[in-house]
Amino acid sequence: MKISGVDIRPGMILDYNGKLWRVAKIQHTQPGKGGAYMQVEMKCITDGTKLNERFRSADTVEKAQLEARPMQYLFAEGSNFTFMDNTNYEQVAIAEEMLGDQAVWLTENMEVMVEFYNDAPIAVNLPDKVTFEVVEADAVVKGQTASSSYKPAKLANGVRVQVPPHIGAGTMIVVNTADGSFAGRA
Repeated sequence: MKISGVDIRPGMILDYNGKLWRVAKIQHTQPGKGGAYMQVEMKCITDGTKLNERFRSADTVEKAQLEARPMQYLFAEGSNFTFMDNTNYEQVAIAEEMLGDQAVWLTENMEVMVEFYNDAPIAVNLPDKVTFEVVEADAVVKGQTASSSYKPAKLANGVRVQVPPHIGAGTMIVVNTADGSFAGRA
């Protein structure tokens, strides 16, 4: 499916120059002279190389046709994560490199969407928000209530996040998987 150069968004998978590229960053630039363009930073899915490319609004690029399947996370073994297809119970092992920083948010039996290209898994989409228990929270420093202040807390999966002062150990909180920020109480 062809899309305009200005319709590119982070996370998209593009078929460009015969390879599959994941869009990492975009920046819309409108110079004083000449037409506007989209500066796109992409990473190749197969070999991990990076590419910076400019796309004008008149340029078109091929968006890869992916098949998304709901799958359930089962377990981690070494540097591979095993997922099970919910329809036919087939198991797929996915390398840790494909998940990247999102791997810390996986919990057993979590429902995720795995995207396939020619029957090969190329991307794992976690839910936007996940619930974890706070196992350790620092004490509140007095006098910081005039502005919105946050304190560090450690979650059950070992990740440290910033939480409001009223959150203590044993509290269940909701965390955004995209950036690891506090989203609210569970």
